[in-house]
Amino acid sequence: MKLDIPQPVQTILHGLSHGYEAAVVGGCVRDRLIGLSPKDWDITTSARPDEVKQALSGLKLLETGLKHGTLTALSGGMAVEVTTYRIDGEYSDNRRPDSVCFTGNIEQDLARRDFTINSMAYSEQHGLIDCFGGQEDLKNKILRCVGEPDRRFEEDALRILRGLRFCSVLGLTPEQKTSQSMNEHKHLLDHIARERVGAELVKLLCGQKAAETLRQFPGIIGQILPEILPMIGFEQQNPHHIYDVWEHTLHALDTVAPDPVLRLSILLHDSGKPHTFTKDKKGVGHFYGHEAVSVQLAEEALHRLRMDHQTIRRVCLLIRLHDVPLQLNPAWVRRRLNRMGEEDFRALLAIKQADSLAQNPIYRDRLDALAAIKPILEQVLAESQCFSLKQLQVNGADLQNLGIPSGPILGELLTWLLNAVIDGKAPNDKEVLLQLAAEKYHEKQC
Repeated sequence: MKLDIPQPVQTILHGLSHGYEAAVVGGCVRDRLIGLSPKDWDITTSARPDEVKQALSGLKLLETGLKHGTLTALSGGMAVEVTTYRIDGEYSDNRRPDSVCFTGNIEQDLARRDFTINSMAYSEQHGLIDCFGGQEDLKNKILRCVGEPDRRFEEDALRILRGLRFCSVLGLTPEQKTSQSMNEHKHLLDHIARERVGAELVKLLCGQKAAETLRQFPGIIGQILPEILPMIGFEQQNPHHIYDVWEHTLHALDTVAPDPVLRLSILLHDSGKPHTFTKDKKGVGHFYGHEAVSVQLAEEALHRLRMDHQTIRRVCLLIRLHDVPLQLNPAWVRRRLNRMGEEDFRALLAIKQADSLAQNPIYRDRLDALAAIKPILEQVLAESQCFSLKQLQVNGADLQNLGIPSGPILGELLTWLLNAVIDGKAPNDKEVLLQLAAEKYHEKQC
């Protein structure tokens, strides 16, 4: 077996080959074995950090993790982490080892890693180095800890979420002991930095098997997102729904594109339903105002997970509007584009489609409306129909030339003209708009 290794990485391996062992290791080996292009390349070596510096003296080296034996070598535009074979000490914070001990044995180094699929190394001299059956597990799509699962997760609790991410992205299934230990140690995730948890959650949600993974491990997801727990098993008691709130969410998740904003929006779009449930006289369930409650829960959750401001803004916007009825006319589309912009409006349509696909198939009228509104949107955009001030054929300078002073009145007139154009009450024509502006200004002065 021969793995295709980029030339910049080969340069580092060659520099270390004079007197030391060196091999690519971890995720890059895993990804190459299944035909993926690795995002990062890591090297493990018998050379101690000072020896790495000497062997790679021709390259720029960054002391990114010297305490744990790691240097980052810059080669051919790539940043490659080079780490000395090591044995980890105690993990008092459930995240990183308090100390490390260097070793000359690659098997000892591989034994400290999280999962068998990540504990493989490769060098041209020795080929694939697979001490723990990672290649076989990868072939059989099994997620298995190296050694005792309890120890692995007690060392670094983030491995629990990393494991779920591998299940989602690579379509793996945890073997029994690994799965059991994940659930038993989920409380340790409370010790992990929220931004690290949030980053892993987003990667998990964007995997091909995200819904299946969430369905299998709701308790772990609930540990980091308690907002989802009331949704699990909550029957909707409404003819439009054939699933409970959680199953509806997972079915919707399966149908929306693997985009972080879309997946987060779907995950939390109905989180307010258990808190707003009522039944009418006929015993039919309703969730009046659940959108507002869902927005509140989503905002709190995303802030807690240290999501960026733009992601929080977009997710909350989409959740707030996910049940807004569609109006099949260009004026309504232009109005929505004005308020949301094209990116968010398209995202809203994607959310509404996923939401509808996860409801009772008998009630698919919303899908008909979505199919009808998309050509209207494309026509509005193709014809550059006006829905923003920058598209308006007049600007502030034009109004000032009419003798209208700058200030609030100017902004009000521009907004009024834009609304008239959006609503189809006036053409986006400069002469017409100037005349309307002059008349409106005269009215305000009288």
